[in-house]
Amino acid sequence: MTKGSDLLVAALENEGVDRIFGIPGEENLDVVESIRKSSIELVLTRHEQAAAFMAATYGRLTGKPGVCLTTLGPGALNLSTGAAYALLGAMPMVMITGQKGILSSRQARFQVVDVVASMKPLTKLARQIVSPQMIPTTVREAFRIAQEERPGPVHLELPEDIAAEECQEVALIAPHQLELPAASDAALDRAAALIAAAKRPLLMFGAAASRPRSTSDIAQFVIRTRIPFFTTQMGKGTVPGGTELYMGTAALSERDYVHEAIEQADLIITIGHDTIEKPPFIMGKGGPKVVHIGYQPATVEQVYFPQSEVIGDIGPSLKALADRLEGKLPNAQALLYLRERILERIAARATEDRFTPQRLVHDIREVMPHDGILALDNGMYKIWFARNYRTRMANTLLLDNALATMGAGLPSAMVASMLYPERRVMAICGDGGFMMNSQELETAVRLKLNLVVLVIEDNAYGMIRWKQAVDEFPDFGMTFGNPDFVKYAESYGARGTRVDDIGQFKQVLEEAFAGGGVHLVNVPVDYSENERVLVKELRERLPQILEV
Repeated sequence: MTKGSDLLVAALENEGVDRIFGIPGEENLDVVESIRKSSIELVLTRHEQAAAFMAATYGRLTGKPGVCLTTLGPGALNLSTGAAYALLGAMPMVMITGQKGILSSRQARFQVVDVVASMKPLTKLARQIVSPQMIPTTVREAFRIAQEERPGPVHLELPEDIAAEECQEVALIAPHQLELPAASDAALDRAAALIAAAKRPLLMFGAAASRPRSTSDIAQFVIRTRIPFFTTQMGKGTVPGGTELYMGTAALSERDYVHEAIEQADLIITIGHDTIEKPPFIMGKGGPKVVHIGYQPATVEQVYFPQSEVIGDIGPSLKALADRLEGKLPNAQALLYLRERILERIAARATEDRFTPQRLVHDIREVMPHDGILALDNGMYKIWFARNYRTRMANTLLLDNALATMGAGLPSAMVASMLYPERRVMAICGDGGFMMNSQELETAVRLKLNLVVLVIEDNAYGMIRWKQAVDEFPDFGMTFGNPDFVKYAESYGARGTRVDDIGQFKQVLEEAFAGGGVHLVNVPVDYSENERVLVKELRERLPQILEV
């Protein structure tokens, strides 16, 4: 005889699960005991939201569903933001929550919330397990649904009496490789004809191009066609550095310097674009035509309505398309002459002797090796890193341009450090976002991670304060005080350093990485550049746009 919780954990092992993030409760105690006797590591976090962010990022980086575990009611509901983060960001994840017994009701309705109903709009599947015999098939289905395109979160609720119930052994179901359909020859021929006829073609790589399985075919497509490209924020790094065809990243929807190329293109080939991201450009009357290449059909929006679609596994689609186009694109590099001017303007004033966002990005890029990973929280600095930080490998700049939630930066960096302990990993957080999950410093220290946590301090919710000023509202309701971040880090057993001289910034980061362990680095920031560059300078470019 076995019990439900043993079947659950055996099914998770069968799926290759090596760690579970979370905070168990009374209703999970049978599951915890089954985990104790298994090969799976329980990563105990300090908040359920952080556990969900960690499981989602595990899925983002590996392509395999991350798993998180919580109790019922309040613990389960704390997964909601992480569920939305994974759903909008297309990150495979399985959430397992507890519940009071369903065969009897000795505690009446104490702590009982209909978590399955609350999770339905935030997941691809939400289901309560009502019998131990269902567990192997339910777990297999959960992992399949979480992983297939479009990836996302699945929720399973396991009541405590089902977890504890004894039953006969039930056979596990072996996972199998998920094969994606290939694009049709007719769609490939139509797209190839449009691209071959274009006078000023431009490639764009979006979030779905960052899937771990796609990156080598994407790089070959760029090399074989020689068409210049730009990326969305979540598409950064999909093409390795060195092609000399990168035109920039669309950190804004319009007016930025990369839009000089977008505005002059007569055809944009979007690869892996997901309209869940803030628009990288806005389609309109008289603008360029768009060819959509993706795992799934385009979602037609007011700002995005492609004229041609190639739907199927992106890697083989691009290989087949390159076979049709290689050596047949005389106009491939028609927009390349804009590249140097765009990149020079974006990189301007990056070495000034001030704590500007440009200087922070510049110095961090020099400290991070090509495979170093930055995990960004959400704030004003995210725009600057999206614009200015040059990536050389896929998934080395982890930012969220879908749900765009605060609080995810530190947990995401922790998972990257767990998965890649030999690589430099840095969390980049504003003081607002950092304090939303700063308690996970204790988790990072306890797990003996090697991690640098950069806290950018402006004593305000800086992005909203900036938009408040741009919209000419009074400065109100956005500022706060902070702890002494160095002492705060030290209270958790981490190291801490405050940098007051920008000339010492790179040296401090080098020493933080060299010293190992968890090291918080606190810097001020001069956000006057937000107004100077992102408002005044780009507004001055508008007359030039109208003349084109």
